[in-house]
Amino acid sequence: MPKPNNILIIGGTACGPKSAARACRCDASARITIIEQKDNLSTATCGLPYYISGVIRGEGNLIAREADYFRNVMDMTVLTGTRAISIDCKAHQVEIADIKTEQHSTVEYDKLVIATGALPTVPNWEGKQLQGIFTLNNIPDAGAIRNYASSLKNRGVVIVGAGLIGLEMAEAFVTMGLKVTVLEALGWPLPVLLDYEIAAHVEKHLRAKGVNVIFGQRVTGFQGDNNGHVSRVMVGDTGLEASLVLLSLGVRPNVSLARDAGLTIGATGGLSVNQYLQTSDPDIYAGGDCVEVVNLITQKKTLVPMGSTANKHGRIIGTNVTGGSDTFPGIVGTAIVKVFDYNVGRTGLNESQAQEAGYDTFTSLVPTFEHATYYPHSREILVKLVAEKSSGRVLGGQAVGMGDTAKRIDVLATALTFGATVDDLANLDLAYAPPYNSAMAPLHNAANVIRNKQTGHAQFLTPQEVKNKLENKEKFVLLDVRSPSEWNAQHIEAPQVKLLPLPDLRKRIGELDKKDEIVTSCRSSIRAYQAQKMLNAAGFKNVKFMDGSMAAWPYETSSSPPAK
Repeated sequence: MPKPNNILIIGGTACGPKSAARACRCDASARITIIEQKDNLSTATCGLPYYISGVIRGEGNLIAREADYFRNVMDMTVLTGTRAISIDCKAHQVEIADIKTEQHSTVEYDKLVIATGALPTVPNWEGKQLQGIFTLNNIPDAGAIRNYASSLKNRGVVIVGAGLIGLEMAEAFVTMGLKVTVLEALGWPLPVLLDYEIAAHVEKHLRAKGVNVIFGQRVTGFQGDNNGHVSRVMVGDTGLEASLVLLSLGVRPNVSLARDAGLTIGATGGLSVNQYLQTSDPDIYAGGDCVEVVNLITQKKTLVPMGSTANKHGRIIGTNVTGGSDTFPGIVGTAIVKVFDYNVGRTGLNESQAQEAGYDTFTSLVPTFEHATYYPHSREILVKLVAEKSSGRVLGGQAVGMGDTAKRIDVLATALTFGATVDDLANLDLAYAPPYNSAMAPLHNAANVIRNKQTGHAQFLTPQEVKNKLENKEKFVLLDVRSPSEWNAQHIEAPQVKLLPLPDLRKRIGELDKKDEIVTSCRSSIRAYQAQKMLNAAGFKNVKFMDGSMAAWPYETSSSPPAK
C-alpha cells in the first residue's frame, strides 16, 4: 500500500484552509495538518469592519468553517494556538511551538504550504505603543476595537490612511456615533487605486457624511494622557485630538519564516512563486497575501493582497500538492469598496499607472445611470475607462456612485483578462431589460466615447484641464448648453462661462465668435458633444466638449441664478 501524502499547511485564514479542503477532495488518503496561531480557522477577515459597526452580529458569523469541521468531517489534524518557528527544507520538517505552553516539537511533510498572509504596516512613530492605537487584521483586533470604541460616544477618532479598510472603518465609526477624521499623506482617497476625477467624488461623499478628511499631511507621532491612552495625533507641530487611532496603512507580506528557510523573496517583498504556486523549493508551495503575483496587463510582479486571490490560490495549491498541474496566470487588480452610500470599484490600470507603464492613453468619463431611466429608482454612477490610444486595448476602469458599479467592474475585469479592445467592449452582448440595464449599457457608452476620440469625431478636455484653464484666467468660452433650471441648481461661476441652452443654439449662434476657443458643457456630455458637432458644422474650428461635464465635475459650484 503506498505511503499517504503528508501535507503540512502553515496558516489558517483563507488560502490555507482552501488548499487543505481541495487537497482532501483530490486525495482522500492524504494526511493533512494545518497550523494556525489564532484560535479559529477560515475566518472572513474582509468582513471585520462590518462586524465592528454591528452590521454583522456576532464574531461566529465571520468563521466560515469551525476547526472541528476540518478535524471531524475532513479527518485533518488542526493545531490552533500553534506557531511555526522554522522550516528545515532538507529534512522536510517544520519546528512548531504551542503558544500557551511554549512546548516545541517538529512536524514532517512531503509537501508544505505557506499561507502566512500579511502583516499591517506600522511605522516606527513615537508613541505608537499607547493604548487606543489599533491595526485591523483579525477577529481579536476587531473585538478589541469594538470594545474600546463602545465607550467613546461623540469622541474623536483618527484613521491614518484612506485605503480600503480605512474608508470602510470611517463608515463603521460614524455608525457608532464617533467623530471621524481620515488623514492621508497623498492627495486623495484610495490614492493607489483611483484617479483624481473618481476619487474627488468619494471625497465629496465622505465630507457630506460628516467625515473630516485631510490630505497631503504626514503623521509624525502620537501623544498620550497620564493613563497611557492616546490623546493626540501629531502632524508636524500640529496635533489632532483623538481618543482612538486606527492605522490603515496597508500590509506587507509575512515572509520571515520563508526567508529564514532560504526561499526566494521577490523584488516586491513577496514570496516568489511560479505559475504552479511553487516556491524556489519544488516541495513547498505558497499563496495568498504573502506571495507576489503577475499583473496580466503589465506582465510585472506586484503585490495585490485580496481574499479572493487567496482563495483561488488555495484551490490551485490543493490540486497541485496532490499531483495536479493547475496554474495561476495572474491578476488585473480588481477591487470594490462600500463607502457609505457609494459603491466604488476599479480594475486594471488607472490613468496614471498606465502612463507610468509607458502607455499612451485615451480616457472617457461617462456619467450615467445603472439601468433605464424610465424604470423607477435608477441611481447614478460615473464610469472612467482607460484604453491604449494606438490599439484601443482596454487597460482599466473605475466606477463610483450610488448605483450598481460592481457588475461594470466585473465586466471590465473579464474584458481585461482576455485582452479586449474598446471595439470589443462596445459590442458586447450584455444583459438588458429596463430594471437591470440600459439598451446601451454604461460600458458601451464609455467605449464609444473613446472610439469617437480615436477617430477624431470627439474633441475634449477633462474637468481638471478646464479647471486649470479657469484658474489660469485663459481666454476661452465655457459654453453651458443646459436649461436655465439646471443652471440655477448648479453651475460653474467664472467670467468665461456662458449659458446658451442647446435648443436655442442654432438661432443664437451669432452670439459666439468663431475665433474663440469654445468648450461645451452640459449635465453628462451628451448635449455638449452635440453642441460641439453643431458648432463644427457652422464653421467653428476650435471647439471641444468637457468630458463628463457637470456630473463629473468634482470642484466647487454655485447655485445662484444666471445674470440677465
